[in-house]
Amino acid sequence: MMKGFHSSNRIASSSSLFVFIIMIIICVVEEVNGSIHEYTNEGFIHRSNAFFFHGGTEALKPNSSFIRFESVSFTRPKVAAAKHGAMQQNTGLVEAIILEVKDRDRIGGSYFNSNLICCSPQLAIDHNCNVGEVIIHNNPDNPLFPHRIKSFFQGTNEHLQMETQTLHINTTGMYYLYFMFCDPELEGTIIQGRTVWRNPDGYLPGKMAPLMTFYGFMSLAYLLLGLLWFLRFVQFWKDIIHLHFHITAVIALGMCEMAVWYFEYSNFNSTGTRPMGITLWAVTFTSVKKTLSRLLLLVVSMGFGVVRPTLGGITSRVLLLGLSYFIASEALLLVEHLGNINDFSSKTKLVLVLPVVCLDSCFILWIFSSLSKTLEKLQTRRNLAKLELYRKFTNMLAVSVLLSIAWIGFELYFNATDPLSELWQIAWIIPAFWSLLAYALLLVICVLWAPSRNPTRYAYLEESDDFDEEGISLTSSVAKMSVDVAAKLERKGGSAAIDLSLEEDIEEDKRE
Repeated sequence: MMKGFHSSNRIASSSSLFVFIIMIIICVVEEVNGSIHEYTNEGFIHRSNAFFFHGGTEALKPNSSFIRFESVSFTRPKVAAAKHGAMQQNTGLVEAIILEVKDRDRIGGSYFNSNLICCSPQLAIDHNCNVGEVIIHNNPDNPLFPHRIKSFFQGTNEHLQMETQTLHINTTGMYYLYFMFCDPELEGTIIQGRTVWRNPDGYLPGKMAPLMTFYGFMSLAYLLLGLLWFLRFVQFWKDIIHLHFHITAVIALGMCEMAVWYFEYSNFNSTGTRPMGITLWAVTFTSVKKTLSRLLLLVVSMGFGVVRPTLGGITSRVLLLGLSYFIASEALLLVEHLGNINDFSSKTKLVLVLPVVCLDSCFILWIFSSLSKTLEKLQTRRNLAKLELYRKFTNMLAVSVLLSIAWIGFELYFNATDPLSELWQIAWIIPAFWSLLAYALLLVICVLWAPSRNPTRYAYLEESDDFDEEGISLTSSVAKMSVDVAAKLERKGGSAAIDLSLEEDIEEDKRE
């Protein structure tokens, strides 16, 4: 009793910790406005002889795509403004540079074998650039890009309001926006306002657009699976075991997860913003479904409902592992979808990803360890039907683990070789693979443990599963009777073979 009490305390403490972590994340993380990029008193970063601020990155397609500058303004330090006269014009230049990722080498002095970004007096003499401006070499195939928009401070004004204007996109690509200035006297300048990025079909970034269609198809796939499972469930409702209810819950959660993500992406595409409430629900559905899916695999591997009627004393450990995974997964997904992950350092990402990886490893080790014990137990008890069932399940899990390892390797290679998202048009397949793999695993479990008229094929039966001396003597008696009957029926010709096979079936059923 004391052991159960301590386990309950551990789970309660973990629940309190989870609520605390979620509250901190929601308070600290900035809401992602998606294709509407907000700037709130942001500072510029010094690099080489320039100062820059990253205004956004989106994958855009031609035909009605645009980047619109709305209420973008700059505020320079008072000291910088006081150095000029009230009647002076153009006393400070801030440039907005829009470029496609493939044109990144056309910004700065790389063409002149120089590491400078802004034009210096010497470069102006040697290469005919304008002093105090960012060096740009226009793309001969698309002369409008990289595109430059100039805005000037006037007189002693500390404030500069950028004109509201729209830049139309004429080619497909991953576009970057930078606000830059070259005058060191403007150091300390801050930016505020927003820019709106839109594709022809809506505000959803081109990198994310295929996922909306994918989530729509996956919602239909889960709906179809749920319908088939429900019909089977109703047809054999008298033979339902506890495991079937667990499978039903995972199917329902998968259906809700895909539907909520589709609705979230659809809303994002229509408005350009991601309301925290909808995104929080989508993230929570995903975390709960991932946790229950792993718990389902674990309890099936332990033989729950098949070899053992309950989990016994390990129930608290299973629940504690599941709760820990839910907390780690929820924290990671919240930061990824409610906050801009690009603003976090690699160390921060590592802190969030490592617990999920470690807990996944714990699940895998525990699952295969439990499967080994279950297979050994079934082989000892000579439960051939259940043994065959679990062998198929083990093979399926082994294949899925190998596929996961291979895909993780591909994902690492993909991210390492494409740091600037030049392959954005196929990047959606990385998250899509994990959804497909989870669906495939669930589908296999549904096929192997589908409700049927013969629940003894996989259900736990105390009479047949207790392998004791009484069971051995019973089996031996039946075997002896079968041999005697077979000897007497040898004289009776063709019908004897049929009856003998029936006796063998009876014997095998009793072993089960």
